[in-house]
Amino acid sequence: MSYEDIVVTKDEGVGIIRLNRPKVLNALSKRLYREVDTAISDMEADADIKAVIFTGTGDRAFSAGADIHEQVRDAENPPPPDPNRAEYSWHVAACTKPTIGALNGLSYGGGAVMASSFDIRVGCERSRFRFLAASYGRVNSTWTLPMQVGWPKAKELLFSAKVVEPEEAYQIGLLNHLVEVDELMPKAMEIAKLVAANDSRMVQGIKRLMTEDVGENWRWMHDNESQAQKTYLAPTPVEEGFADFLARKGRKDA
Repeated sequence: MSYEDIVVTKDEGVGIIRLNRPKVLNALSKRLYREVDTAISDMEADADIKAVIFTGTGDRAFSAGADIHEQVRDAENPPPPDPNRAEYSWHVAACTKPTIGALNGLSYGGGAVMASSFDIRVGCERSRFRFLAASYGRVNSTWTLPMQVGWPKAKELLFSAKVVEPEEAYQIGLLNHLVEVDELMPKAMEIAKLVAANDSRMVQGIKRLMTEDVGENWRWMHDNESQAQKTYLAPTPVEEGFADFLARKGRKDA
């Protein structure tokens, strides 16, 4: 499928979605959101794709957030409502494949929401965050940011709308890795390929379990995992799962 606001590629089991509106700092237009949603669905259906990397075009921004000019035009001449609009952000977060953000620049507003939805984030000296909603009379990120940095720090960032510099982002867990800009995509690919090398049924199952467990008590989490082991995450037969070990060590009688 051809896209206008994103570029989609695939490389050795890794899908790459690149936001591609550099002239407007990869602002999140309605078309871009729809295209991202379609690309995610395509990658979820592709058994060869084991992990998905998100990044942006250009050297300034992953995404500066919502396309404000588009929003102003829509306010003046409202278009028909998009019944799926509310689901686009959720689809990014709930993508069945593990997601990795290679954050090549600032992530502000809606860009910060998207970035905080990824499973893993790799940043560089250009990576900065601002959770801006409270500064312009809106609300977002209350369901994503606390999952990444905890309640106290999430409250600070959401209440203040301050800029989060790369080192702070790394220290508080908003970035998993902080590397030089030239190493950004190589590091993201390194992680993606480590993920892709594992049993995709189990990797995706782990993500599903962790999502289902949010807000539940510890015993429920234990029982949910136990139930999964009896059903959709039944263990791989030992001869298959430990084939490499047995090939190296051979079999030993008791």
